[in-house]
Amino acid sequence: MIAGIGIDAIDINRFSDWHNYPQKKLLRVFTPEEIVYCLTVPAKTAERFAARFAAKEAFYKAFSSTEPQHNVPFLTLCKAIRIHSSGSGKPELRVAWQILNTTPLKSFISLTHTPTTATAIVILENS
Repeated sequence: MIAGIGIDAIDINRFSDWHNYPQKKLLRVFTPEEIVYCLTVPAKTAERFAARFAAKEAFYKAFSSTEPQHNVPFLTLCKAIRIHSSGSGKPELRVAWQILNTTPLKSFISLTHTPTTATAIVILENS
C-alpha cells in the first residue's frame, strides 16, 4: 500500500554554478558519491545536481506525508538518502532509515529532465 508520494520540479539554471561550490557546502546536501557523479561530466553537472536536489525534495514531501508528526529537518533528511546510479543508468534511492528513526519503507524513484527543468517523483510503500 502506498504510504507517501512526493514530486518536485526544479529549474536547472539554479545549479549552473554549483560545480564551483566548495566541497563542504555541497556535502550539506549531497553525499560524496553523488558529488563525484555530478561532477564527472562537466556538461551535465547542473542537470545532475538539479535532479538529485529535486529527488531529495520529492522524498521530503513523500516522507512528511507518511509521518506528519515526525518532523525531520530537510538537511538531516539529505544525510539519510542518496541517489545511486546503477550500472544500467537507472536511479536507485538508498535510505538510511535509522537516521530518520522510523520503520523502513519500500522506496521508488524516477528522475527526468528537459533542457531547463529537472523533475523527480518518489513513492514510499509499506513493506
